Amino acid sequence: MSIKNFEIRFFDEALDFIYQLSEADKAKILAHIKTMETDFDTVYTKLLKSPIRELVVKKYRLLFFIKKNTIYFVRGFIKKSQKTPIQEIHKAEDIYKMMQ
Repeated sequence: MSIKNFEIRFFDEALDFIYQLSEADKAKILAHIKTMETDFDTVYTKLLKSPIRELVVKKYRLLFFIKKNTIYFVRGFIKKSQKTPIQEIHKAEDIYKMMQ
């Protein structure tokens, strides 16, 4: 990504997921998100299905997309299998489309 200084926004489902985690895991995830604001390329993310991406922190995944200079975190879940559940991707895509 060439744009720097992203703004971070959370949908309720993403925040609910983060805040139900242990303090240590919550701090780790929030530190990664904070890093994304200014140094996106140093955090491990994966493109799932354009424009939906996932932030990978240990066994946790947060789905997000980028519009202009804002990163929108949509949902979070604990990864339990090789593939990201397709319904999670679809829900994130639906939110992205609603914002068009």
